[in-house]
Amino acid sequence: MPASIQDDAAAIAGDLIELRHQLHREPEVGLDLPRTQHKVLAALDGLPLEVSVGHELSSVTAVLRGEPGGPAVLLRGDMDALPVTERTGLDYASAVPGVMHACGHDLHTAMLVGAARMLAARQAGLPGSVVFMFQPGEEGRHGARHMISEGVLDAAGNRPVAAYALHVASAQYDLGVFATRPGPMMAAADILEVTVRGDGGHASMPHLCADPIPAACAMVTGLQTMVTRTFDVFDPVVITVGSFHAGTTDNVIPDEARFQATVRSFSPGARDRVREASLRLVAELAAAHGLSADAHYRDGYPVTMNDAAEAGFAGQAVTDLFGRGRLAALANPLAGAEDFSYVLDQVPGAFLMLGACPPGADPATAPFNHAADAMFDDSVLPDGAALLAELALRRLAAEPH
Repeated sequence: MPASIQDDAAAIAGDLIELRHQLHREPEVGLDLPRTQHKVLAALDGLPLEVSVGHELSSVTAVLRGEPGGPAVLLRGDMDALPVTERTGLDYASAVPGVMHACGHDLHTAMLVGAARMLAARQAGLPGSVVFMFQPGEEGRHGARHMISEGVLDAAGNRPVAAYALHVASAQYDLGVFATRPGPMMAAADILEVTVRGDGGHASMPHLCADPIPAACAMVTGLQTMVTRTFDVFDPVVITVGSFHAGTTDNVIPDEARFQATVRSFSPGARDRVREASLRLVAELAAAHGLSADAHYRDGYPVTMNDAAEAGFAGQAVTDLFGRGRLAALANPLAGAEDFSYVLDQVPGAFLMLGACPPGADPATAPFNHAADAMFDDSVLPDGAALLAELALRRLAAEPH
């Protein structure tokens, strides 16, 4: 009897762990990841893959071709780290000052390499092609959008019929538990930037000035009220002002006040409405105070929208491989954002979370992703790789030929 996907994953677990540790020791930020790209290319060397690299970013696209004329499935793994100084104390901790794989992308990369190895061993019976998308710049750099513009969705010659990605979590989920849901999986994340312009002067005589601070404060509170009065609680919006700057001392009214807010939404319709409503509110409050305001709304990542059928398909694969206890159905989407959303805007697919909280730690209190002491357990590597490979095999086999 041929070995199962899980058997094959267990057999290469040591290699995946070693690759993950190598990546973790040398993290890189952004779109330019030369050392990471080199490690991925070395790990794929010798496999029957058509490999290409990006022009404007250090991406790697690898295509495994099976039956000619068959469908294609895309699997994504992001590769970039964060500008965080690591505090885990691990023996393979980052050797790069101020940079850390604090979001687990080193695990994603190793899992995708594992899936490539297992699927390459099954190339002879593969009823189509698999595109392996090794992506830089997920952390706010729109790496997926860059790779799409460079042709990753057309790398197999025909558009993928489905796309899948995993994301590990250092907390919130029990070790080894996969979680997903149909529809919105993660939020859209946009940025509102406002500069309120007034006319400064002596703080003891505000009537001779045009004070921008009260107007900016009114905007901050007005945005919060707008969210609760304008948007359906079942199609929510979150606006959080994370940066507010004005003035230099206590007795001087400044000429301007500035603030920045993150804006989260969970449907394209709510996203469009909050963009228009927030800009209108800022303009009208500025006018009410006799001031002017420059407001800029910068679109970030879209809503990560799971196709309902593909989310169900992925969930069934989890339960078939690992048992029902390993799948959690998310009641609500996550308020974080993810640039796999650009792929899911064009290809039906599913995004899943995978609990990687170390044994002995409480998922409810363990440091979460992006924390300097966030830790991800290596034991999830073979299971993540196995699920990615299984999703590709099943989805290709399910597609009419």
